[in-house]
Amino acid sequence: MNQPILRPYYIQVSMYLIDNQHEIDSGISRREPSKSDSLNITMIDFQSHETITLKMAFLTPISSSYLPRLYSRLSAHDAAAEAKSMVCLSNAYSLLHRTSTCKAGFSSHLEKSESYYFKVSSSVTDFSTPEVPVESSIVKGDTWSIHKFGGTCVGTSQRIQNVANIVMEDSSERKLVVVSAMSKVTDMMYDLIEKAQSRDDSYELALDAVYEKHKLTALDLLDGDELASFLSTLSLDINNLKAMLRAIYIAGHGTESFSAFVAGHGELWSAQILSSVLRKGGIDCNWMDTRDVLIVTPAGSNQVDPDYEESEQRLDNWLLKNPSKVVVATGFIASTPQNIPTTLKRDGSDFSAAIMGALFRARQVTIWTDVDGVYSADPRKVSEAVILNTLSYQEAWEMSYFGANVLHPRTIIPVMQYDIPIVIRNIFNLSAPGTKICREPITVIENEENQKFETYVKGFATIDNLALVNVEGTGMAGVPGTASAIFGAVKDVGANVIMISQASSEHSVCFAVPEKEVKAVAKALEAKFRQALNAGRLSQVAVIPNCSILAAVGQKMASTPGVSATLFNALAKANINVRAIAQGCSEYNITVVVKREDCVRALRAVHSRFYLSKTSIAVGVIGPGLIGATLLNQLRDQAAVLKEKSKTDLRVMGIIGSKKMLLSDSGIDLFKWKEHLKEKGEKADMEKFVHHVHGNHFIPNTVLVDCTSSTNVADHYHDWLHTGIHVITPNKKANSGPLDKYLKLRALQRQSFTHYFYEATVGAGLPIMHTLRDLLQTGDKIIRIEGIFSGTLSYIFNNFVDTRAFSEVVMEAKAAGYTEPDPRDDLAGTDVARKVIILARECGLNLELSDIPVQSLVPDPLKETASVDDFMQQLPSFDSDIATKRQAAEDAGEVLRYVGVVDVKNQKGAVELQRYKKQHPFAQLSGSDNIIAFTTERYNKQPLIVRGPGAGAEVTAGGVFSDILRLASNLGAPSY
Repeated sequence: MNQPILRPYYIQVSMYLIDNQHEIDSGISRREPSKSDSLNITMIDFQSHETITLKMAFLTPISSSYLPRLYSRLSAHDAAAEAKSMVCLSNAYSLLHRTSTCKAGFSSHLEKSESYYFKVSSSVTDFSTPEVPVESSIVKGDTWSIHKFGGTCVGTSQRIQNVANIVMEDSSERKLVVVSAMSKVTDMMYDLIEKAQSRDDSYELALDAVYEKHKLTALDLLDGDELASFLSTLSLDINNLKAMLRAIYIAGHGTESFSAFVAGHGELWSAQILSSVLRKGGIDCNWMDTRDVLIVTPAGSNQVDPDYEESEQRLDNWLLKNPSKVVVATGFIASTPQNIPTTLKRDGSDFSAAIMGALFRARQVTIWTDVDGVYSADPRKVSEAVILNTLSYQEAWEMSYFGANVLHPRTIIPVMQYDIPIVIRNIFNLSAPGTKICREPITVIENEENQKFETYVKGFATIDNLALVNVEGTGMAGVPGTASAIFGAVKDVGANVIMISQASSEHSVCFAVPEKEVKAVAKALEAKFRQALNAGRLSQVAVIPNCSILAAVGQKMASTPGVSATLFNALAKANINVRAIAQGCSEYNITVVVKREDCVRALRAVHSRFYLSKTSIAVGVIGPGLIGATLLNQLRDQAAVLKEKSKTDLRVMGIIGSKKMLLSDSGIDLFKWKEHLKEKGEKADMEKFVHHVHGNHFIPNTVLVDCTSSTNVADHYHDWLHTGIHVITPNKKANSGPLDKYLKLRALQRQSFTHYFYEATVGAGLPIMHTLRDLLQTGDKIIRIEGIFSGTLSYIFNNFVDTRAFSEVVMEAKAAGYTEPDPRDDLAGTDVARKVIILARECGLNLELSDIPVQSLVPDPLKETASVDDFMQQLPSFDSDIATKRQAAEDAGEVLRYVGVVDVKNQKGAVELQRYKKQHPFAQLSGSDNIIAFTTERYNKQPLIVRGPGAGAEVTAGGVFSDILRLASNLGAPSY
C-alpha cells in the first residue's frame, strides 16, 4: 500500500452532551473529501481530559445536494475494556461547504448525565496514489528575495497599492511576499473572540465592521472576476466565522486553536487582496496559506519552534502544485503537526518571513516598516539618534532583547544558519537605505566631514519599570545550590528575570524583574528562605523599586580596551548612580541598572560620549546684564560652528534676571531672547528656574552660568553642585567669601563629578587660574604672585601721567565705561582684594578677606558721601595728595601702579599702591591691560608673565564662554 499523504483538514467544534448525544455545533472543512479518504476526529473532554478518537470512512460520494450518511467505528480506550459501537451522523451540510452541522448519537460508556465541552480536531488521510514530485521544477536559492510588509504597510487600499508597486519594481528573479493583516485587524479579530466568550452580542456588529473594512478595500483595488472571487470568499469566511463565534458564544469558552483560526483571517484576506492586485498589474502570482506549509510545535512561554524538515517537505509539495515566480504568503499563522491552526505569537509576521527565508535559502529578507532603520538609541528619548547602516546578528539580538525597536530575537535565528541578511527599510521613505543585519557588519563609518572612524558601541537600549531584588548574607558564600534555590523560587511564581548580577564573593545575588512581578518574587523568596533568614544565614531579601536598565551593545566591544571605562565615566560625569552591573564574557553588551528618573539622562550621556550624537548641555544664564547679554550673543554667533566642528550642542533653556525669567522646553531663540524676555517673561523664581533647566531629561548635562555679582546667588552653588549641576561664573563672591563655605564648596567639587569653573573671576578672559592650576598640578611651588588685577585701575594709572589730575582721569575712565557705576567700588580696592584671596586660596593659603590689608584710593572724607555725583564733584579737591606721590615716583624714574600681592612664602597677601622702575613689565602697560607675574621655583629668576585685556564685557564673557567649552570637553566633546 502506498504511504498516506496527510492533507490539512480541520474540524474545530464546540460539543456538548444532551440526552446521551454529542451535538456538533460548527466545524470547518477545507476541501471536499473523496471516497478514498478516511476522517480521523479527536475529541478532548475539557473536564476529565479524556481523549476520544473517531475514524470515519466516507462510503458514498459527497456533493452539495446530497446529505450523506456516514458510518464509523467509535474507538475509546477505557481502563476496563475497549467499547465499540456504530455512530450515525446525519442532518449535515455538505462538507463541500465551509461549515457543517450534524448530530452524533452514541451508546457505550459515554452515557453520562453531566454536560461536556469538547475541542475536536481532525485530519484526512488520503490513500490514493501520490503524484511523483518533479525535483527540477522546485527552485530555491539566491534567486529568491523575501519581502515582509507589516500591518501599517497594508493598512489602507492606497498602501496596499504602494506595496504592489514595490514588489513589481523589485528586480529579483523570484519573490516571496509575506503580509500581515491590515492595520488593527488582528486586534479586531481577538476582540471578536473576547466578546463572544463574554456572551456580548455586539460581536456580530464588530464582525460586520471587519467585513466592511475588507469589502471597501477590495472595491477600491479590484474589479471584474478578481473582485467577484474575493468578495465571494470573504462572504463565505464571514459566515463561517459567525458560526464559530456563535459556538463560542454558546459555550462561553474558546480554545486556543479557535482563537488562532479566527485571528488568522486578517492575513488570509490581505494576502488574497495583494495577490489579486499584483495579477491585475500583470504579474503571474499565487497566494499561499502558510498553514499548509509552516509546521510548528509549542515551546512554552508563549513561543513556538518551527519544524523545518516537515515545513520544507510541505513547501516542496506546495511549489510543485503552485509554480510561480511571485508568491504572496500569509504571515503570523501556521499549523501544528496535527494540522491544527496556530500562530507564531509575538512579531509572528517577521518570524514567518525569516523562516521562509531559511526554507527558500533566499538571497535577502527585507522587513518593511514605518522607520528608516535601526536607530543607535530610541529617537523619542535621544533626538540626535542616528540610523545604523549595519548590525551583526548578535548586535541586533542584544538590542531587541533590551527593548530596542529592531526585531524579535527569534526572528534572527532562522536566517543566521544560512547567513541570509535582513534589511530593515521604511516603506514611507524609499530613499533611505535602511539597516542591514548580517554576519560581519561594517564598523567603519564616515562622519559629516567624510572622515572615517571605527565604532565599537553600535547602540543603546533601555528597559523601564523594573525592580531589583537583592538576596544577601554571609551564609550564601560557598554553599552549592543557593542560586538554584533562588531562581527556582522565581520560576515557581512565573516571573521573568531580565538581568542577574552576583559578587564573586557570593555574598549577594541581585537580579532585575518587572516591577509588577516583584511582590510575588519577594514573597516567594522570603517563604523559601524563612529558616535561613531566621537563623541569620541570610541577612535580607531587599527590593529596590523604580529601576531601569541601560544596555550598551557592540560586537567590537569584546576586543577593544576602555569601552567599559568610557561608559562608566560618561555616567559618572552626568552624576548618574549605577545600582547594578552585568556583562557577559562575550562582551556584546554591558548592562547597568539606574534609577528610573535618571534613565533618559543616562542614555543621553552615554550616547553623547560615544559620539553617536552631539554633546548636549542645558544652559541656564543668571543675570542677563552687560556680561550675561554679551555671553548670550557670543553663544548665538558660535552655536552653528560648535555643532559642526565639535558636535557640541549648547542649548540655553532659561534666562533669569532680578525681576523676570524666560524658560523654554527646547531651547531659547538667542536671536530674539531680549524681546521674548520682555514680552513673554514670567516672574523670576530661582527654584522654578533651576528645576526647569535641570529637570529636562532629554539633555543629560546641566550648567548654570552666574553672571551676577550677587552673594545670594553664590550661596546656591553648593546645593547645585550636590544635585549634579555644573556651575560656571565670573562672580567672585563664593571664592572670596567666608573661608568655611569656600572649603566646603571645593571639597564637594573634588568628591563629585560635577564641575565648578571660575576662570573669569580673576583675569576676565586671561588664563590666570588655568596657568596657576597647571603650575600646581605639575609640581611647581608658588613663591609669589603679583599683578595689576583691575582693568579700571590699570587704565587710570596708565593715563595718570605728566600734569593730568587724578580726578580728571577717573572721570574719563567712568565716561568710557571702565569703572563701576560708582567709581568708589574700584578705587576702594575691594575687588582687587577678592582676586588676591581667590589666588591665595588656590595656592593653599586659608585666608579670610579681612586678612588682606587694602590701601584704598578713596579719600576718607568721601567714603561716606551719599551720591556718586557728590563724590565726583568733591574728588578734585584731593588730587594733590596722589599727585605728590606721582611726582616722587617720577623723580626716582618710577611709576605708580595699584597691585595685589600674594606672598605664599610668608602666607600673606596685600593690596597697595607701589612704585616700579620704568623698565619693569608693570610699567609697560597701556589701556586697561592686566598683568600678572608668577614667581615660582621654576620661574624664579624670570617670573612667568601673563598679560592682556583684563576688563570689559567682551573679554569677560569670552572667559566664561571658554569655561563652558572646557566643560563640554570634559563631558565628551572632541577637540578640533
